[in-house]
Amino acid sequence: MNQYRLYKGAWIFLEESKENLLSEKESKDLLRNGGLMIRNTYDFDTKEETSFWFIIKDELEDISELPSSTRKKIRRALKIYNFRIITLEELRTIAYDIVVSAEQSYNNLLKHTTKESLECLIDEYKNDGNKECWCVENKISGEIVGFSVNTIKIDSCEYDNAKCKWESLHDCSQPFYGLFYTMNQYYLGEKKLKYVCDGSRSITEHSNIQPFLEYNFKFRKAYCKLRVYYKWWFGVVINVLFPFRNVIPFRNVRAILKMEEYSRSFK
Repeated sequence: MNQYRLYKGAWIFLEESKENLLSEKESKDLLRNGGLMIRNTYDFDTKEETSFWFIIKDELEDISELPSSTRKKIRRALKIYNFRIITLEELRTIAYDIVVSAEQSYNNLLKHTTKESLECLIDEYKNDGNKECWCVENKISGEIVGFSVNTIKIDSCEYDNAKCKWESLHDCSQPFYGLFYTMNQYYLGEKKLKYVCDGSRSITEHSNIQPFLEYNFKFRKAYCKLRVYYKWWFGVVINVLFPFRNVIPFRNVRAILKMEEYSRSFK
């Protein structure tokens, strides 16, 4: 149970490939420690196609095996940028301008990040003790136009938070292509991890990063099963709201109800 971490009111297991189905007693014991809900995924990488999955890459191919348009964009990015590991304190000095610029591409679906909230997030990263940061640095100007914060696990790495300045994503320099190519080479090739992961199925769908990784870098869906447990009173609220899940205007509420919909498909 010590593998669970509380994130925005929900308990999430750190090592998705090692999580098992919780019993009712185990879920109640965990919720006594706080939080409103538990996202319990199990049967990781099952052969059965399910309604929930993680986006992973567990094979490292030669660049020649990637789509021709992807190869061209990777090579362009590698000519323009350096991709290197930085410290969290270095991230603190450059992250805000990048995040503000990146949010221009989210079509106002998300709240704008404040400097204070970003500082708190970086403090959380520091307390976690398992984060590794990369930056995208222009070779000529030295400007850092993007970053990625990754969670290093026992035998895998999760790409938690990747951002690039809006201008760099639209000037044909292709920073994301170089960043993900370099990180894949490092974690799968040099570090010999079992897989890299871009997280679970997107609930809010405010970003197209997962389809991008599937098409350009041969990430795939590692299907799993999902069970969601709630504090008793929060579960009552969910049951009342569930029939109205498609008309509720609040994005965060819709996201929880969407996860409940996925969960019910396994019962």
